[in-house]
Amino acid sequence: MLFISTDEGSSFQRQSISFTPDTLIFHPKEEDKLLAYCKEGRLFASTDLGRKWTLLQERVTKDKVFWSVSGVDVDPDLVHMEMQDTSGGYLYVTCLIQNCSDKMVTAQFLGKIDHNSLLVQDDYVFVKVTTGNRTKHFVSYRRNEFVQMKFPKYALPKDVQIVSTDDNQVFLALQEWYQSDTYNLYQSDPQGVYYSIVLENVRSTKQPEENVLIDVLEVRGIRGVFLANQKIDGKVTTLITYNKGQNWEALAPPTTDMNGKPISCKAPHCHLHLHLRWADNPYVSGTVHTKDSAPGLIMGAGNLGSKLVEYKEEMYITSDCGKTWRQVFEEEHHILYLDHGGVIVAIKDTSIPLKILKFSIDEGRTWTVHNFTSTSVFVDGLLSEPGDETLVMTVFGHISYRSDWELVKVDFRQSFPRQCTESDYVSWQLTDLQGEKCIMGQERSFRKRKDTAFCIKGKSYTSALTTKPCQCTEQDFNCDYGFERSHTDGNHCFADFWHDLDSPPEDCHLGKTYESSTGYRKVISNMCEGGLNKQQSATQHNCPLLPPKGLQVSIKGQMLAVAPGDDITFIVHQEQGDTSSTKYQVDLGDGVRAIYQNLTVTDEPIQHRYKNPGVYKVTVKAENTAGHDEATMYIQVTAPLQEVHLEVAPITGRNHEVNLTAIVLPTEANLSVFYWWIGDNLQPTLTLENSLLTSFPETGEVSVTVQASNGRSMVQDTRTVRVYDNFQVIRLSFSTNLDRFNPNIPEWREDIGQMVTKILTKTTGVPLESLLTVVKPGLPTTADLYILPLYSNPAKRSMLVDKRIPAIIQALNSNNVTFVVRGGLLVLVMLADPNAGFYGAAKGPGVWALAVIILISIFATGSFILYKFKRKLPGSRNVYAQMHNEKEQEMTSPVNHSEDTQHIIQGEEFIDDDLDSQTLGNHSGVVLSINSRELHSYLTS
Repeated sequence: MLFISTDEGSSFQRQSISFTPDTLIFHPKEEDKLLAYCKEGRLFASTDLGRKWTLLQERVTKDKVFWSVSGVDVDPDLVHMEMQDTSGGYLYVTCLIQNCSDKMVTAQFLGKIDHNSLLVQDDYVFVKVTTGNRTKHFVSYRRNEFVQMKFPKYALPKDVQIVSTDDNQVFLALQEWYQSDTYNLYQSDPQGVYYSIVLENVRSTKQPEENVLIDVLEVRGIRGVFLANQKIDGKVTTLITYNKGQNWEALAPPTTDMNGKPISCKAPHCHLHLHLRWADNPYVSGTVHTKDSAPGLIMGAGNLGSKLVEYKEEMYITSDCGKTWRQVFEEEHHILYLDHGGVIVAIKDTSIPLKILKFSIDEGRTWTVHNFTSTSVFVDGLLSEPGDETLVMTVFGHISYRSDWELVKVDFRQSFPRQCTESDYVSWQLTDLQGEKCIMGQERSFRKRKDTAFCIKGKSYTSALTTKPCQCTEQDFNCDYGFERSHTDGNHCFADFWHDLDSPPEDCHLGKTYESSTGYRKVISNMCEGGLNKQQSATQHNCPLLPPKGLQVSIKGQMLAVAPGDDITFIVHQEQGDTSSTKYQVDLGDGVRAIYQNLTVTDEPIQHRYKNPGVYKVTVKAENTAGHDEATMYIQVTAPLQEVHLEVAPITGRNHEVNLTAIVLPTEANLSVFYWWIGDNLQPTLTLENSLLTSFPETGEVSVTVQASNGRSMVQDTRTVRVYDNFQVIRLSFSTNLDRFNPNIPEWREDIGQMVTKILTKTTGVPLESLLTVVKPGLPTTADLYILPLYSNPAKRSMLVDKRIPAIIQALNSNNVTFVVRGGLLVLVMLADPNAGFYGAAKGPGVWALAVIILISIFATGSFILYKFKRKLPGSRNVYAQMHNEKEQEMTSPVNHSEDTQHIIQGEEFIDDDLDSQTLGNHSGVVLSINSRELHSYLTS
């Protein structure tokens, strides 16, 4: 629910809206037009004081929406805003509130800008652009083309904060590369392009949400007056300037305290220092209060001493613009000026409820206490009715933290019986702390109400009385761009080492003349006449034909990687040199060449499309009779990556070399960079190749992730690799008819591998979890069958002999592993090389064959001994019969694939529980097994 006053606060109308506004922005000239910003980034507009709302945009940056500026923007319904585009970048755009769709917004800056960098203020528009680790600041003067702001060459700004744009000049605070909690103050030429330093080391304070407060304040009402807190070696002092920073002085302390007693604070060791903080609450004054309609009247919180002391906030007032001060309160108060400063209202800044306020009608010399309510309230803010002449104010707050707002109206009109006449005023003349009357090139006098006059100044009151121009002196000139004021001789400006005194200005064209800088320029808005002219140069120079220098070529949008068929706009910029007589040869790298004349002046766009993927070298050569320059850039034309598949053997041995391969789609993608993340390592390995050789030092499961990036997109895939000390691998092949149906994609290979594993499990009875079939990429179709250990105990596993291998080989040799593909075509799974055997992580293929031969030999020897001596030993026949009966169930024929094999060979039966059991091998179609302890006891009995 939104409440809006339609008659200057006397009544409120309830407006039902379908959104929750975070900020309301009223039109500066037309009261019925307003904008509403929501936290979601949506911006609404109303032209009937909030009765109807229209959605303008949905991706707008908070606090970066500005109404048109009267006298600068042509259409009063124009809105400036910073908005996010579909790619995530930010743009400076404008639109009319009647139609602000995506198609109707106009980009005012060529390219993307930094987030939260747009500022529209008076004649100027500011944006910044960060590329790499360098930030460039741009300004548009009266909505003309954006120009890069020129700071001293080695200022290397970390941050820039605009302080003031009054009087056709930019006053800003710049944090240089070596500063952490201070900024330097700079002022510009009228266009806001060239900047010179006026004060160093102004204190700054970081606020929540990355906001920065600079301790500098423009004094309203009198042009050219600023207050600033300078911090040197941890000591903060308050300074004042009357001529826009040409010189600064410390504030003079008052001569007496608030009780009229003399104080011991004497310059130069003791001064008045003020806190220059803005209030977090917009409905109360900051620590220093000034107003345009009350020139010379400054009221602030601070202390006396050699430096500013935090949390010491005595209240001081001056009515002659800082020349003399008086203490009025011992604690900080919120201040409100009524009737052009004729009434000063003060309410104590406290967290306890109040019922009184104080007011003064004689510029703070005396104060009257007024009970504005019978019930104490927690004061939230002070508001005055519109108009500088008003004597009506509202105190709003709450009785308790759970109560609604309480609004108390206070009317001072009854305190004044009449309107003021000329006899009720007295004049006063503006001077600086040294008593100098010529300030900003003028002698200025103002009028104010006499202390004894109880009358209303009213709407027709004007404070300015007379102005008289002065002759120009040293005080009316600041240092020009590229010059700095001497610390020893404050009236002398010397050139910085990087500044070329003989260099002509950038807008100097052949056939024109220019004056070289003397190092001085007249303070902007200074009204002095005649006298000293330190700005005029005695030497006139003809603009020479300068060779092109600082030639640059870039792409609109700053994207160096584009897709085939994308529209590209090339931008050519030349920092120095003549452009009117310069030819520009452009080579776009794909056979397209062109010659342009005066390219950087006419802003003729160079638009192009690349049809095929690749890397293209774009070259621009600028040449005139004085010299030449060249700029080069490389354009990557590549389609966005769709996906990447990580190919890696899922099983590997500890410390064995493993090949990781990334298959990128589309396959014609080029110039991809691969990031390999292995295990818990937070630092990836980067390669330009799509493969990486690595190894794993520990057993267990290891996660492997690959990310592929080509400048326009990034895709990734993850696989898990199991690392063992021991395992076996059998090479498999397929009947050639399978190759016709092999699309060579990971999903197909995974499905075939899973099917082969299931068939082997069903055929041999080997547990599913101990087998893994991995089909390899490419043709002919082949696979690796991994036989994984069943025991987790390495000591036990190393002493056992695996029976699964012979069963699997038997099934493959018997052609019992088959499956059907499309059209009922039967595919046979076979050993890739029947004579090669198998291999494992810890043993070669010959080791197992040798073990089988040895076991067969032992078996043959034992059989011969049994046959030779069985009749000679007592009870031998019975022993053999007993052994034969016990082992008869373990004899089977491998010729037929039958259920008997499945029943006999199950799970851990493939590994005998008895540590001395041995697999005797496959001989003449019979698998035999005998307990070695029984054989030994029989032979030795």
